[in-house]
Amino acid sequence: MVTTSQKLVISGYYGFNNSGDEAVLKSILTALEEESHRSNITIEPIVLSGDPEWTTSMYGVRAVHRMKLKEVREAIKESDGLISGGGSLLQDATGLKSIPYYLGVIKLAQWLKKPTFIYAQGIGPVNRKMFNPMIRSVFKACKYVSVRDEQSAEYLRGLGLQWNQIHVVPDPVMGLPLPEAKAEDVSSVAVNAQTANVHTELPVIGVSVRFWESDRKELTAIAAGLKKLCSKKAVHLRFLPFHLPLDEQASRFVMEMLGDLGNKGSEVSITKDLTDPQLMLQEVSNCDVVIGMRLHSLIYAASQYVPPVGISYDPKIDQFMLRLDSECVGSTDALDGDKLAKTVANLLDQRSQWLKEHEDSITELKQEARVPAQQIIKYLGRKG
Repeated sequence: MVTTSQKLVISGYYGFNNSGDEAVLKSILTALEEESHRSNITIEPIVLSGDPEWTTSMYGVRAVHRMKLKEVREAIKESDGLISGGGSLLQDATGLKSIPYYLGVIKLAQWLKKPTFIYAQGIGPVNRKMFNPMIRSVFKACKYVSVRDEQSAEYLRGLGLQWNQIHVVPDPVMGLPLPEAKAEDVSSVAVNAQTANVHTELPVIGVSVRFWESDRKELTAIAAGLKKLCSKKAVHLRFLPFHLPLDEQASRFVMEMLGDLGNKGSEVSITKDLTDPQLMLQEVSNCDVVIGMRLHSLIYAASQYVPPVGISYDPKIDQFMLRLDSECVGSTDALDGDKLAKTVANLLDQRSQWLKEHEDSITELKQEARVPAQQIIKYLGRKG
């Protein structure tokens, strides 16, 4: 059987020191590589990145600068198709530029007669109606559309896409594997653990926080909840900054409010400069419970069968927790520290019961996370 090579441009929020988005990229690359091994197709990725040199160094793939139109156009022109995703690319909550940029990249590929694929995106919120016809036009011309939640699918159906044009799949990070046991990886984790002065007999609570409310009331409530937890039970609070440097600053803001918990037998530590998504995944896998504001901290946890405790600042957090038949402990504008402490304590006490109730559904989500890669490889195989 003759093996053919196919170049795929991958567009997303890559090269910005955000562990969640980097995990999305790593998951897509891994899934494409594994699925291509089952076919007669070799995939050559070209990633659109905010830091192409870093992306190439991290993943060993070709990358071009996402904001240099000539480079982007040339990459798409020589490719066999474009993947847009995953993550929350098409939303206007953080500004007006995201939707036109990501749609523009897809539209450029369509103008160049390249097949385009939407890979497990979370659509919305889209508050400005002017974007609706643009999204409808671009998505209707795509060869494959998958979204990571039913709400995104409903939005697209409301724009006129047919139900059978849209696949609802898990976030690709549900399929991200732990790192292989490379010497440098083990060394990095060991240094992190040494710095943390980890006592493995303590239950480890992963904490992923970010700045959101201007008065920091959500971080104050989280600190109050963690202090209440530590007054009842000795734990190791392991802060996990997903987006550097801001999440590290938010973590240290909470850590300062916690004060010295040593007299209660608890410990507090933080990961340092962890940008490799698989090493962060390994950190999460060592936790007993994960409290998360970042969506991908919760996805990391679930994928490793670690109970996640979601704090919602965006509907995407609630939507993911619903996929686990769970709900958030609170939101950034209404969080009860006592409830947070009680929820975490209960999960620590009933972790085996939680696992028994969720293991099968999580395993199924991990398998379904590969569906977009399977469909894209299948399309390329037919095309070839």
